[in-house]
Amino acid sequence: MVSNSGPLHQETPADAGAPLRVAVIGAGYWGPNLARNFKASPDCELSAIVDQDTARALKVAGPLGDVPVFESLERLFAEIEVDAVAIATPARTHHLLALQALEAGKHVLVEKPLAASRELGMQMVEAAASRGLILMADHTYCYTPAALKIRELIQEGELGEILFIDSVRINLGLVQPDVDVFWDLAPHDLSVIDFILPGGLRPESVAAHGADPLGTGKACVGHLSFDLPNNAMAHINVNWLSPTKIRQMIIGGTKRTLVWDDLVPQQRISVYDRGINFQKASTSAAQRKAQAISYRMGDTWSPALPETEALGLMVTEFAASILQGRPSRTSGMAGIRVLNVLEAASRSLELGGERSFVASNDVQLEGTR
Repeated sequence: MVSNSGPLHQETPADAGAPLRVAVIGAGYWGPNLARNFKASPDCELSAIVDQDTARALKVAGPLGDVPVFESLERLFAEIEVDAVAIATPARTHHLLALQALEAGKHVLVEKPLAASRELGMQMVEAAASRGLILMADHTYCYTPAALKIRELIQEGELGEILFIDSVRINLGLVQPDVDVFWDLAPHDLSVIDFILPGGLRPESVAAHGADPLGTGKACVGHLSFDLPNNAMAHINVNWLSPTKIRQMIIGGTKRTLVWDDLVPQQRISVYDRGINFQKASTSAAQRKAQAISYRMGDTWSPALPETEALGLMVTEFAASILQGRPSRTSGMAGIRVLNVLEAASRSLELGGERSFVASNDVQLEGTR
């Protein structure tokens, strides 16, 4: 262990009612955000930061009260007791770190994507289920006040039957060394779709088209489409090369259409009472031709949203799922559903954009959390 000052934490399990002792694994881009929110949570105690680069970890730990720093999970588990770990390391390392923590009896939170493949992700889910532990995916956008409100509006039927979802996530971003633009950006949109739809993310097949105009060896621009229930469809546009940044999702329903623009804090959600009034087409060609289509031009309104940091709500959910012994809203299986679509998208890219079937989500694991 490397520590600035102060004694080690007690090496005994947390007492009932005591804060959950959490270690953050990774002090790079995302780890400091997790550490800050665990430190601020009344339900948790930030017990340690783990990173091979201890100098970097110490820079994160200092402002948070000189939290103890370790260079490995082995040293962490050997020297102090923790109840849970939050993994914020490259995706290729998620599997081994999560299994190591689960085998040590720790609850686990994992940054997106859950793992580098469905197979590895399922090993993590099964390991958590067999031990009665929580495995949660850090699908941060699902905990934004906007996503929570959209989920509520859809569940209450305010939009009606969903007709389409169109999502754009583009910016001038870093070309990642180990994943393409789909694996880097699309998990945000896929996890939100999984979160807001009552049936979750369950397409039978997907089609993906990508381009690598820079010659990086991986897609830098991409389009992903798949069917939704009731003949609806979803489309996701992801791009590392756009000089303008857009974070927008449009959800069209039979009653209303909702636009979520994450870059407009004063009006993130707009609900439009505008659209087409129609009846389901009959099987008769003559009846279909005779159907009248009218346009509805109603009001537009924006629900008031609290300015609450999504990561804070995510940390609260992680603690609640552990203390209440229930699956989290973005459980390990939610992470698997996203991985299923990403793997199918990769296969579709290899096939030149042909549709690729998505692995089944119907996995029965007794005690899955």
